[in-house]
Amino acid sequence: MAETKARAEKAFDRLVWDFGAKYPKAVDILVKDRVVLLSFYDFPAEHWIHIRTTHPVESSFATIRHRTSRIQKCVSRNTWLGLVFPLALTAQKSWRKLRGFNRLPDVVKGIRFQDGIAVSDQPGETEEEQQKVAA
Repeated sequence: MAETKARAEKAFDRLVWDFGAKYPKAVDILVKDRVVLLSFYDFPAEHWIHIRTTHPVESSFATIRHRTSRIQKCVSRNTWLGLVFPLALTAQKSWRKLRGFNRLPDVVKGIRFQDGIAVSDQPGETEEEQQKVAA
């Protein structure tokens, strides 16, 4: 993973150049979704690992789905809940804790981020001060 969006753009261009001839359909799909694929650079760096997760809901409930699809006798609601609730409690132990939750109010307020660091529109603020706020 690139440290900045500019480096990611360069790496993306290189990928298109290297694999465009071999895999044109796949590269076309990536090019079409380029903005979305690189949009996580516009959020706090602490959130990047969570944003890049491919399907958080599916992966969270994979254990439950795996167990319940094998059991055919879960016909009543109470039986179902009796099985699913303990499985969810067990699965919860391995879930990744949310990093950077204290940055969520900044995201909601609409503060802009560039390469994971908050961008201030105030002229007097230096990059060093912005990094202190981001830390």
